[in-house]
Amino acid sequence: MRNIIEWIVAIAAAIVCALIIRAFVAEVYEVPTGSMLETIQLGDRLVGEKVSYRFRSPQAGEVVTFMDPQGRDVNLIKRVIATAGQTVDLRDGDVYVDGQKLDEPYTLGKPSEPFTKTIAPGGISYPYTVPDGCLWLMGDNRTDSADSRYFGPVSVSEVTSRAVFIFWPFNDARGL
Repeated sequence: MRNIIEWIVAIAAAIVCALIIRAFVAEVYEVPTGSMLETIQLGDRLVGEKVSYRFRSPQAGEVVTFMDPQGRDVNLIKRVIATAGQTVDLRDGDVYVDGQKLDEPYTLGKPSEPFTKTIAPGGISYPYTVPDGCLWLMGDNRTDSADSRYFGPVSVSEVTSRAVFIFWPFNDARGL
């Protein structure tokens, strides 16, 4: 009987530890769209860490996971382009932040054009200043990414993690 109780306690402790890690430290995500191609492939599995954003805000250039602004129960993944107070402009297929053209080799030269149709309240016109407490997020696959150009800025509170590394499939495994 004692062995059974020890097994039950060990299994319960393992489950509690796993839930705590998932809630507060790190989580595994499956990439649901091709919006980050070629940086991240559709269906890649990656680890997102949750600790650093308890002490600081997301920074430009980081890849983050966040809750879908359209209300679907899915995490999306995009790159932080600008943070609160910065001004984003899209000109001639390029992205400018605070008047400086971004060097974005991860887009593979795909143009960054404004969307004519958006679901952002009041629409989006450029140049656009990111509101307090928000981020401007864009997919690396600029010609096939519903991102802040479509749904507007994303609240920092909706960010669920910072993408750290891809672990599956093995041929895609690497740090981000």
